[in-house]
Amino acid sequence: MIAFIQEALRLAELGRGRTSPNPTVGAVIERNGEIVGRGFHTWAGRDHAEIVALREAGDTARGGTLYVTLEPCSHYGRTRPCVDALIEAGVSRVVAAMRDPNPQVNGAGFQKLKDAGIEVQIDEEYTTTAERLNEPFIHFMKTGRPLVTVKAALTLDGKIAAPQDNIGWITSDVARADVQQVRHFSDAILTGLGTVLEDDCLLTDRSGLERSRPLLRIVLDSQLRIPLSSKIVTSAKDDLLVVGTSIAPIERRKTLEAVGIPVLLADGPGGRTDPHKVVDYLAQNRYLSLMVEAGSKVNWTMLDSQIADKILFYYAPKILGGLKSLPVAGGQGRMRRADAMLLERLTIHPIAKDEFAVEAYVVKN
Repeated sequence: MIAFIQEALRLAELGRGRTSPNPTVGAVIERNGEIVGRGFHTWAGRDHAEIVALREAGDTARGGTLYVTLEPCSHYGRTRPCVDALIEAGVSRVVAAMRDPNPQVNGAGFQKLKDAGIEVQIDEEYTTTAERLNEPFIHFMKTGRPLVTVKAALTLDGKIAAPQDNIGWITSDVARADVQQVRHFSDAILTGLGTVLEDDCLLTDRSGLERSRPLLRIVLDSQLRIPLSSKIVTSAKDDLLVVGTSIAPIERRKTLEAVGIPVLLADGPGGRTDPHKVVDYLAQNRYLSLMVEAGSKVNWTMLDSQIADKILFYYAPKILGGLKSLPVAGGQGRMRRADAMLLERLTIHPIAKDEFAVEAYVVKN
């Protein structure tokens, strides 16, 4: 059984970045100890993993066991319910790694299978692995908002920029390639105008992998001062959103919209943009995840406001020092040590020689 559920998880991994806003799912049909059908989900509206596996198995699915990474769906969406197809195919047992947190399913799929006389089992040994594959989807289903990750590359003393010349990279090619993988698994990426002006960045998914929809690039720009000649604007193909405020000159908004760049007005305190409204916009449009790759002030805003759910910090074996080098999170900061922001479930990921990444979750008040 272990080999079959592991194969389902391997297949699910192949769909990452290609299913949003749907979950990533892998499925295997086994009969008499042999795999007779395999499938994984790609693209909203296409057949689910279970259906792909059933099609490959054909008549050999009857009396077999389905191993699947997520509870089969029981409701009509763009496709018919998978449980109906499983019942019709005569599958005798279903082993799933986890329950589907979607309120439209959430145990209903299992119950319908049981009502049809099909044995159902949750393999809890692999639940954590399955949850990891679908972390943004699970978070969205439980909270109604995208999973927000603050990503940064920094020196061992926590600096992301020098006070003068910032030519070159803090981390290695290996670390930057890993970041592209993370971008590929994200639905949207956000930065501030300062980063655009300083780095003339693209913020694109350069993994070269197929994705379900373009990575939405978002720029916080309260006065709408983003240059039309910047790389992020000139490369835009329905994948850029500029977030401004109502105090920005109307002419700037019209200029951006005239070249096909939509503008979202999100007024916040002190004439600044309100990231909460950006998250609301993403939630309304079913973006499951947001990656923040920004400067010191934006990072602090996302963390201090507890919009951020987690961090992913890539550390290089370097020290900048000084009081003028920018820390990963600037702004006012916390005035007392006792008020320090807390993180939990910390994991250290080896990246390259002498480089590592720290992944941790923000403790919400």
